[in-house]
Amino acid sequence: MNHVALLESELQRLTRHLDADPHQPRVFIQRGMTSFKLGHIAEAITDFDRAEHLNPALTPYLWQRGLAYYYAERFADGARQFTVDLTVNKHDVEETVWRYLCQAQEQGAPAARESLLPVRTDSRAVMDWIYKLFAGECAVETVLAQHRDTGRREQFYTHLYIGLYYEAKRDAARARQYITQTAAMHVVEDYMGWVALVHQRLRGWE
Repeated sequence: MNHVALLESELQRLTRHLDADPHQPRVFIQRGMTSFKLGHIAEAITDFDRAEHLNPALTPYLWQRGLAYYYAERFADGARQFTVDLTVNKHDVEETVWRYLCQAQEQGAPAARESLLPVRTDSRAVMDWIYKLFAGECAVETVLAQHRDTGRREQFYTHLYIGLYYEAKRDAARARQYITQTAAMHVVEDYMGWVALVHQRLRGWE
């Protein structure tokens, strides 16, 4: 069974679960994540909203909704989601970068860089270099050189965020180059691997 068939089966299972008991916010989140992986962005957001309605305390933990907002081109909503997330996950590199990415689509990359928030040191060295890239402290070539001979996961995150960096700069050709390379790694055990695949599909780069 291929990945799409597995996801569709999982979606049906979660839907049956919610039909039997529609008061489970965590299950709505799971179904929202499954819909996102299938590229059903509006449906994913609806489920994340339902989870929030059932349990408003979840709001600063709905980073998945922030990603979905980005691909729904609801960039102001995405920036707000990641800003709220950072109140409980202070100085997180990825959420800080996604806030930047949403702001860059709304205001342009220079303005987004001006409001880039500080971060803490990430346990993954690759993310420290990605932050330096978005902060304007190093070049793409420097980041690539740091992780050219590292493992698959480091290569994945390097190429994913370089692709997103170029998308923020409105360089579609280079964004496509790096996102396509990332999607080809097929890191489906990681939610961000699905982000790369969804990104490629929604941009028509398959």
